[in-house]
Amino acid sequence: MPLADIDRLRGLSAEAEKLGRLTAEQLEIIYDRRWFKLFVPADLGGLGLTLPEAVRLEEELAGIDGSLGWTVTLCAGANWFVGFMDQSIAEAIFSDAVVCLGGSGQASGRAVIDNGGYRVSGKWRYATGTPHLTHFTANCILQESGEIQSFFFPKDAVRVIEDWNAFGLKATASHAFEVEDLWVDKTHVFSIVPDAVRLDDPVYRYPFLQFAEATLAVNTLGMAQHFVACAGAMGAAVTPEMAAAASAEIGKNKVLFYEALEASWDELVNKDLPSPETLEAVSDHSRNLVRSSREQAVKLYPHVGLVAADCSSEINRIWRDLFTASQHSLLRA
Repeated sequence: MPLADIDRLRGLSAEAEKLGRLTAEQLEIIYDRRWFKLFVPADLGGLGLTLPEAVRLEEELAGIDGSLGWTVTLCAGANWFVGFMDQSIAEAIFSDAVVCLGGSGQASGRAVIDNGGYRVSGKWRYATGTPHLTHFTANCILQESGEIQSFFFPKDAVRVIEDWNAFGLKATASHAFEVEDLWVDKTHVFSIVPDAVRLDDPVYRYPFLQFAEATLAVNTLGMAQHFVACAGAMGAAVTPEMAAAASAEIGKNKVLFYEALEASWDELVNKDLPSPETLEAVSDHSRNLVRSSREQAVKLYPHVGLVAADCSSEINRIWRDLFTASQHSLLRA
């Protein structure tokens, strides 16, 4: 990414944090670059990237700003569901240049079969990007079977509860949302299992667990690299040798992570599905990358000085974003 674009986006980070959401200018750039559509096919206005291509971009965005990277990652990940949706509905939804899905994987809703669809009620927390979501995704437990079913609702059908009060990733606006006795047509139901794939692109055959682990891990990577660079540039008690050692340790695990991810993608393309051993390597290296990234930030933090505790400083924001992200269940390695 050109340095001018990096500087422009990074320069908006403090304003976004104060707003508690991404700025209009940040969103304009995201829509223009189609970053929410990383995994959406080109014929639906997306970039149609491979998983390794998208993950490297997500790392770069998280290195610019944690809230920016996290929001793009979670929203692009939710837009990946296009590959599992009724395509007559998906085509209408994704023709919109600003379509953005987001929601929760927690099965905290309930649904009953009703008149060719479902009657749904529930409340879900931590929906990244609520101010600009066009559709909300949610999991519910079906009353008839006890199974979990995934739904998506248009934004007008939900009530947003502005309860995101974390000390970091403030601009992700990861608020809760709820619906009450909402009738949902069966065309707004989807399932992210191999048998339910509706599109041919191999990215939709990539297992969701490792998809999520890899995309979230590189957010921690990007934020940690940003923290190390910022700490190293401040001088004081953070010597060049200390910063270089931290970068080297993170870099070692980064190489292993990308080797595992590329291997899994090659197997997907050439053998239709990565082996269990290859997928386990992606999971292991995702966790190792997250652990290493956090550890190196922790090593440097005490040497930065009181500026690291100043909530108005850039390095403090990076720290808060990094350790807010660390509380995601898939990142608690």
